[in-house]
Amino acid sequence: MNLIEEIMNDLDKIKAYKKAKKRVIEERSFYSHVVVYIVMNIVIFIFKIKVGDYVNDDGYNDFLPWNLISTPILWGLGLLGHGLWTFREKNGLGKLFSKSIFSKKWEEQKIKEFMNEKDNL
Repeated sequence: MNLIEEIMNDLDKIKAYKKAKKRVIEERSFYSHVVVYIVMNIVIFIFKIKVGDYVNDDGYNDFLPWNLISTPILWGLGLLGHGLWTFREKNGLGKLFSKSIFSKKWEEQKIKEFMNEKDNL
């Protein structure tokens, strides 16, 4: 194996390592988000129920059921989006994004386009 092939293999390994490391960070971030979601919704639920025992206000009692339902639902939608983005390669979103403005291919194409414009020279 010559020097150029060794360097190319090393560059491929470095690129694969960086991609894998980024993937691990994204997944860790998602799982951390899930844990925070679960813990915080339990805390919010307990806090609102306990505070509700001491508050004899009709406005609070009318607001309580809606608020107990809306917090996990809205946050859950955000968590769902985070999960879909994190696992986009597994769920098919990767193919969708590879054809959109969110892809590296599109970004590289735009960079080349801007570099080739005569106004930029």
